Amino acid sequence: MSRVVSVETGAGEARVHWYDAKAAWAVAALGHGAGGGIEARDLQALAAALPAAGVSVALVEQPWRVAGKKLAPAPRTLDVGWHGVWPELASAGVPVVSGGRSAGARVACRTAAGLGARAVLALSFPLHPPGRPEKSRKDELLGAGVPTLVVQGGNDPFGRPGEFPDGDFSLVEVPYGDHGFAVPKRAETGQEAALAGLTAAVREWLARLR
Repeated sequence: MSRVVSVETGAGEARVHWYDAKAAWAVAALGHGAGGGIEARDLQALAAALPAAGVSVALVEQPWRVAGKKLAPAPRTLDVGWHGVWPELASAGVPVVSGGRSAGARVACRTAAGLGARAVLALSFPLHPPGRPEKSRKDELLGAGVPTLVVQGGNDPFGRPGEFPDGDFSLVEVPYGDHGFAVPKRAETGQEAALAGLTAAVREWLARLR
């Protein structure tokens, strides 16, 4: 069961869905992408798995989603929303790992150092628009300034694992996964196994941060 906290930000009302751990030593704050919300399979899998490892999960609904809009605003506005919810995310008094999927991962990278995040968890980092590798967003990823884990689908059109630059971050591949970590039925590993691998990799990385 989660508890929901509404937070007023400079970009409007946001919602934080808390999945609390007993005696939590950290918070994993995860934002959603530009095309969906906190119902994304990877966010839900982590919310279900991490509290047992002593990590509370906060799934953050950006104001544009709370307002019922279908299109995400400019990156600057997304950052304003993230800044606005940070006091709530930090209220537990334990280190906060800032993260999210896709556009949410970009927000986490851009704001981590300024907010004092312990680390960044970048799920399906959109390294470039599909088919436009020359439009690289690597500077956002490389500029996070804190320990960073990228979890990327092997068939993500926004950037396959082999396309990522060398840098001060770790990268874990979800075999056959697309941008939403969906795997085709013909894949050697099924959907449940893919998500289990994702959550296990994140748990191991978080344990090393402790």
